[in-house]
Amino acid sequence: MIDPSRRRRRTGAHHVRQVEPNWLRGLKAYLAVAAVAKIAWEIVQLPLYTIWTTGTAREMAFSVLQCTGGDVLIALSALTLALIVVGTKSWPAENHQRVLLITLSLGIGYTIFSEWLNIVARSSWAYSSLMPAIPVFKTGLSPLLQWIGVPLLSLTAAKIGGAEKH
Repeated sequence: MIDPSRRRRRTGAHHVRQVEPNWLRGLKAYLAVAAVAKIAWEIVQLPLYTIWTTGTAREMAFSVLQCTGGDVLIALSALTLALIVVGTKSWPAENHQRVLLITLSLGIGYTIFSEWLNIVARSSWAYSSLMPAIPVFKTGLSPLLQWIGVPLLSLTAAKIGGAEKH
């Protein structure tokens, strides 16, 4: 059987070009959707943090960019670890659900830890009275929902974007 990532397509009588591997197109789609969705989420959830009422426009903009950058790196790390554990060279066509489960678990786990560290232990930021919180974890609902919704959307984009094109 021919490895799909090594197929060549003829573009003319003497021209042959390499088909981009599916996993690379999937990874690009995942990162693009994650970045756009995370920056949008960070902007929308600003009123749930005290910076909304205490910060300047510049501080809020910096916070959104810093948090988005961190979120994209966490998303990339979670996916990379999931792919190391259960991925195949045919991902995202194969093992999509297993990669999704591990990516979600890592993202949610890190979010609970990070929110606790920055809200409770370090007091680096604070929730406003508008943020619904989960008492057991002392974590805001919005960050948890972000780490469920955005990876679901991003990994769906990866599966669609990584589908082989004929």
